[in-house]
Amino acid sequence: MGDTSSNDILVSFRGVQKSYDGENLIVKDLNLDIRKGEFLTLLGPSGSGKTTSLMMLAGFETPTAGEITLAGKRLNNVPPHKRDIGMVFQNYALFPHMTVAENLAFPLTVRGMSKADVAEKVKRSLSMVQLDAFSGRYPAQLSGGQQQRVALARALVFEPQLVLMDEPLGALDKQLREHMQMEIKHIHQRLGVTVVYVTHDQSEALTMSDRVAVFHQGEIQQIAPPRELYEAPCNTFVAQFIGENNRFAGELVSRDGDNCTVQLSRGEKVQALAVNVGQPGDSVSLSIRPERIRLNAAAEGCDNRFSGRVSEFIYLGDHVRVRLEVCGKTDFFVKQPIAELDTALAVGDVIPLGWQVEHVRALDPQLAE
Repeated sequence: MGDTSSNDILVSFRGVQKSYDGENLIVKDLNLDIRKGEFLTLLGPSGSGKTTSLMMLAGFETPTAGEITLAGKRLNNVPPHKRDIGMVFQNYALFPHMTVAENLAFPLTVRGMSKADVAEKVKRSLSMVQLDAFSGRYPAQLSGGQQQRVALARALVFEPQLVLMDEPLGALDKQLREHMQMEIKHIHQRLGVTVVYVTHDQSEALTMSDRVAVFHQGEIQQIAPPRELYEAPCNTFVAQFIGENNRFAGELVSRDGDNCTVQLSRGEKVQALAVNVGQPGDSVSLSIRPERIRLNAAAEGCDNRFSGRVSEFIYLGDHVRVRLEVCGKTDFFVKQPIAELDTALAVGDVIPLGWQVEHVRALDPQLAE
């Protein structure tokens, strides 16, 4: 996406704060622009402020400070049902005494739409989630996945400009959950509606989103497209939270433009990308993805070369995780596709390994949580 002019922005948070007791800020000074038509995920551990931010946008919570605008209008005093926002929550909240069709008609009827228009829109929404045959059923007669699809259809039926989803797939089993992720993503692509999605599941965030905002302790740590978040985390929290990482604690020796030299506790030196470092002598934490490490002959051309002792193989179908002892660290992981794994490799072997300078990031030291 190029420069975003102001008319591409649907939602703006400006200096938004939320405190329940007047002392502790659950959300600290949130500034966030949500673009028209994007699928933005708010990702973070529980208590990080992501759900509170969504609830303020929905109107179920009021900001302690700052303002939220939707399509240029201040929302601070607009009640939830007047915000033109569709919502899907984890506990579906369908009306049990109404059929599927009546559940979908409800948001339209309360908006005073004519019967004919209601019927037409309900029909279209049902076919969008592939539940045409279920219009006469009651929620109790549907599976969890079907109920979730009705809840999705109900959030979209009145064609809101914005749809909010809070952990909507949390109650579903893994396979159904993955199927629904694709379903929601495709509906989003077809309708072009703006979606703000809350989850603590990082693979869900990476799979579905145009951009992901990573929350921690009430603040956005980084907001970026999934690939950038994974490949280029800006600090140790993001590196740790998204995907798997090998982490070394070290000290900055020197810096040369984008690169730097870091010394580990036992004296080994590593050439790394200087992403978030202080002055020589300062502590840093190094982060290297397990899939970026080369073993045996493949390690020869690497900028950083060490040796590792193999301690365990963890078989995961399409790939193997190999646990090694490297530079004094006993839980150093390498991820190898099955097709590339050297079958002669055995526990106890000491082998050369390495990684390129562009695949190791020097970041802020990890403070004890």
